[in-house]
Parts: sequence; structure tokens; C-alpha cells
Amino acid sequence: MAAARYIWIDNSLRPASEGVVPFLSAGMQFGFSVFEGIRCYSTDNGPAVFRMNEHVERLLDSAHIIGFRDLPVTADQVKTAINQTIAANEYSACYIRPMIYLDGAMMMTVESGTPRFVVAVWEWKNFLGAEAKERGIRANIASFTRLHPNIMMTKAKVSGNYVSSILAKTESHRAGFDEAIMLGPDGYVAECTGENLFIVRNKQGEKIIFTSPRAGILEGITRDSLITLARDLSYSVVEEPISRDQLYIADEVFVCGTAAEVVALREIDFRTIGDGKAGPVTRALQHEFDKLVNGRHARSAEWLAPVPALNAAAVRG
Repeated sequence: MAAARYIWIDNSLRPASEGVVPFLSAGMQFGFSVFEGIRCYSTDNGPAVFRMNEHVERLLDSAHIIGFRDLPVTADQVKTAINQTIAANEYSACYIRPMIYLDGAMMMTVESGTPRFVVAVWEWKNFLGAEAKERGIRANIASFTRLHPNIMMTKAKVSGNYVSSILAKTESHRAGFDEAIMLGPDGYVAECTGENLFIVRNKQGEKIIFTSPRAGILEGITRDSLITLARDLSYSVVEEPISRDQLYIADEVFVCGTAAEVVALREIDFRTIGDGKAGPVTRALQHEFDKLVNGRHARSAEWLAPVPALNAAAVRG
């Protein structure tokens, strides 16, 4: 994979080597930053960013939730920075990480620091491994609980929120699993360390998709996309609490996220799920999602934003 040559810092492209964060900053010391994970896909019409508007909106919403007041960028400036960083690195497909972090603020108040804006891109194809999509993955219930909404802002993608995700996933990997499922403070299934979760049950001959309510999870944009695609395929999608034991007896369990895309869970807590492989509903949604992000779906024009050519003025020499 070719390493990125450029990164966006504040208001222009810079050499990737300049992409560093000051050690004495709230972003580094306390995890006080918000970010997005976005994908750019290769299509017949060139590179295109998946659901750019929704991701940028959530980035700015996250900044508002945690108390930033005077942001250094607008939504349009974030989109321009994303597009120009992709174009400058000449990627046809890549992962995109825009971030707003608090520089300074060692007094631990938002007003004592300065918000800074950066965008990085890199090539990243198989987040859960090359075989995950075909075979599915193994997961277990984490010993770590999903953050309570009165402990941390769970609707914002705050860097510090992911410490528990790292702990949970590390625990799972060391136990021989691929991913961890985190329960909420109420004991019901919340989400995985970086993905939302769905189960499929056959009810009176109809396959119904269930997913956790929005209140206790990060409302994933890929999650929202899959709910729309599932309803397009005439599946019923129900948001309701899911207990741990409901996972074990599901016909299918699958997870989704920007990095993971759509992946089945073939085993949970040493219990085989369904036939022990991606089931028909999961495969149908994988197929629809692949068509969507490659520009070959009826919704592609709505959800894929083509990347414009590089504007040389954006590069700071």
C-alpha cells in the first residue's frame, strides 16, 4: 500500500510528515477530540465518498455535543478538505479520518484551548481480515460495559470514548476471538467495539431483522444505510432491546460499520450462530451494499459524492 504523501492541517494541505499533534494538548493528554471514519470507494466514474454529508454533519454535531463553541471550519470547508486530501494523495479508494482536537487546554476547560482541524487518508481494505466477509467472524461478550450516557456523551464520536473499545477488543483477541460485543449499562446488547449489531429471526415464515434501540448506541451511518437497504428488499426492521441469550438462538447475526462494512458473526461465546456462516439475509445485504458503494445501485447517486480534481492552491509549498 502506498503511504499518504499529504495531510490537511487547519486550512491547507501539508506534507504528511507534518501531521503531528503537540504533546501538551487536551487532544493528546485527555482524548478531547472528535472524529469521523469515512470511506472513499473506487467507482466506474472515479473515486467517490460514501455519505459525505451525513458524516460531516455528525462530526460537527459531535463537536457541538462536547462543548466546542468557535469551530475553525464549516461543513463546506470540511468537505473541501476531505476531497482535496484524497485528490492530492491520488487514491482511488481509501479510509478518511477528519478530526477536530483541542490544542492546549491543560487547565482542562474547553475555553482554555484552541480547536484544530486535520484530515488524514490511507489505504485500508480489510478491517476484520480478508476472510471475514465470506466466513464470518467469532465474537464474545466483553467484560467491559458500553459507556453510560451520563458518564460520557455516547452520541458523539469522541476519541476518549474508544479506550473501553480498545480494552474490550484486546481482551477478545487475547481470548482467541475476532471481535467483542458490549452490553449497555442495562444489560442489553449495545454494539461491538466499532460496529453496530443486527440479528435475524424467522417469525412465522418471515425473516425479521432486529437491532438495538438508538438511545444507547452510536447511530452508525452504515447502520442507517443497511436499514434502508433492508426495507428496500422488503425485510421488516425492528428496533428493540436485545438480550445476550437472544444472540445465541438467532438465525443470523451480523455487524456493520464504515471500516467493517457488513460482516456475519458465525460464533458467539463458543456457540455456533445459525449454520455457522453468513446467512441469506446477511449475504443479500452484503450484495446490495457492495453494489451501492461501487456505484451500481439505484441509491448510489444519492449517497456517493464524486471527488473533484486537486486544486493546486490548496497545497502549501
